[in-house]
Amino acid sequence: MNHLVRRILAAGSAAACATALVAGCSTDDRSEAPAASESQPGRFASPNPGSVNTYWIQAPQGLVLIDTLRTPADARKAIAEIRKTGRPVAAILLTHPHPDHVGGAGAFREAFPQAPIHASRATDKAMREDKRGFYPLARSANAEFPSKLTYADRTFENGASVQVGGLRLETAEFAEGESDTATVYYRPDTGDLFSGDLAGSKVTPALIEGNSCGWLQTLDELGRRFAGAKTMYPGHGAPGPTRALIDEQRRYLQRFRGLVRPAVASGSAKGRAVAPDEQKSIIGELDRTYPGHPPVADLPTIVQENIKAVAREMAAEDPAKTPAACSDKTQQGTDELPAPVSAYVRAVNDGNLDALAGAFAADAELIDVGRRFTGRAAIRAWAENEVIGGKLTVLEVAEYRPGYQRLLVRFAPGGSGGFEAYYAFTVNGSSITKAELTYAD
Repeated sequence: MNHLVRRILAAGSAAACATALVAGCSTDDRSEAPAASESQPGRFASPNPGSVNTYWIQAPQGLVLIDTLRTPADARKAIAEIRKTGRPVAAILLTHPHPDHVGGAGAFREAFPQAPIHASRATDKAMREDKRGFYPLARSANAEFPSKLTYADRTFENGASVQVGGLRLETAEFAEGESDTATVYYRPDTGDLFSGDLAGSKVTPALIEGNSCGWLQTLDELGRRFAGAKTMYPGHGAPGPTRALIDEQRRYLQRFRGLVRPAVASGSAKGRAVAPDEQKSIIGELDRTYPGHPPVADLPTIVQENIKAVAREMAAEDPAKTPAACSDKTQQGTDELPAPVSAYVRAVNDGNLDALAGAFAADAELIDVGRRFTGRAAIRAWAENEVIGGKLTVLEVAEYRPGYQRLLVRFAPGGSGGFEAYYAFTVNGSSITKAELTYAD
């Protein structure tokens, strides 16, 4: 039954907190970043609640810093660790205009006056205009937030490459997602991606801007744009594999929207508003699903504010015009997928052959009725010829046990129509080691 293969894809410690350069740590100890080496960025994470990261990269002409923390007091603690490296600071880069990433810029400028602060034009404009009034709000919530902001000395066109400290970094600008605008920095020679707040690691994000659907679309674009990125360095939480952190953030947003949607349905208790008991239920389910995930902001009511913002967003959405990345139908069943399986589903729907092949172990096996493919190269060739261009929807998790999942899916060759089938994955860590494809009778 070779035609089946043509139509279906089996988709998709405080010690780890610091890297080779000395770095302070927050209470998170769940880093999946690689072991320390001289080439890895240094990291300082301010204390929880609202822990924020600043990073420093070893460059030929000194260190390149990324983001400046929430307050001058936090910045000075990071500065003490940076000075222990004995290297000069060549430049400072900003990822986005949120208060917790720019509030310490003045302290960094005072400590390293020779290092210019760089930001995209969009980020610089957003900081100077502050249309959402975030900076006065930050000052009212935290007396240590500076009374006057420090702005960038140098701006660059959105999406332009930047030369800093003898390094060339690629950039990309994303709008209307986690923040109104966000810049990511990519180092091609190492595969390091500095993502700001576009994807966090085991944290409770801020959704108060009410752009969860835009954020989901941004994650799809981020994965496509930087398919070769190896390690992501997020604004909150520990560094980890890029694809895994993108998938983690996507699942959280999908889960959150899935919990809020019934509460804003026309037949719910308060119609388009969220009733108190509905809010309580949503919070309880989030606590159960994401235990111990600290908030990214020092705002005690961040989850309640997130619910209000996403409820307003979803109540105003037109289901007929909802993008595929945000549709409940196309995302149904994906919340419980292991990271490598989720990566496969996403790779199929993105048409991303590199990401698809990369989710398999090097010696993985894929079995279709009458055919067997062994090794990543063979699976890649199979997918290139028989899968890429189709669309895959997970309908339900038919069977689950540690290291194994069997899913009911619908695969649509060419992106339309399609048929149902089962596929089973055996997973070991971050890779799929075996995939078995069968018809759904």
